[in-house]
Amino acid sequence: MDNEEDGSNNKYYNDFLKQVNRAKLTYQTYLDKITPHAVYRWASFYVLIFAFMLRIFMTESWYIVCYTHAIYLLNLFLAFLTPKFDPSLEQEQRDESMEEGAAAMNEEDFRPFIRRLPEFKFWYNATWATILALFSTLFKFLDIPVFWPILLMYFIILFTLTMKKQIQHMIKYKYIPWDLGKKHYSRK
Repeated sequence: MDNEEDGSNNKYYNDFLKQVNRAKLTYQTYLDKITPHAVYRWASFYVLIFAFMLRIFMTESWYIVCYTHAIYLLNLFLAFLTPKFDPSLEQEQRDESMEEGAAAMNEEDFRPFIRRLPEFKFWYNATWATILALFSTLFKFLDIPVFWPILLMYFIILFTLTMKKQIQHMIKYKYIPWDLGKKHYSRK
């Protein structure tokens, strides 16, 4: 009798795993299909942000959820702007190798900008964070009463200081994380 129950439970578990794997495969298929369509992806993200902000303004609550969401998006944006390999560490390694007598690297050598957080992962994480933040506004216990102007001022100060630091880093190590102003070479 126990063997029959174990067998039926095992069958249900296997069926459940098949359904989960099928759902994962379908989800991945949709992600693969939308990957090349950056404009539509970001448009859908902006629609979600608009819905979230509309919910915050209309209900005049959930400012803590909004603040934590904004901090997370700022963190993602900074990772998007930052190179994968830190130029300050590379410069230290070059200085050490020059002290040891190794051949100096040419500063003009081509070094492509590789982001720490690629554009697709930035969009994906920001979209899921916005969906989670929108979902969080459905629960009253997350509506912690705060004086929102202080949160807004703190976020503006935090944004200003972190972006100032990031821009100084970009100027010091001469990298541009976007394509504006870069040379474009055509195929011949």
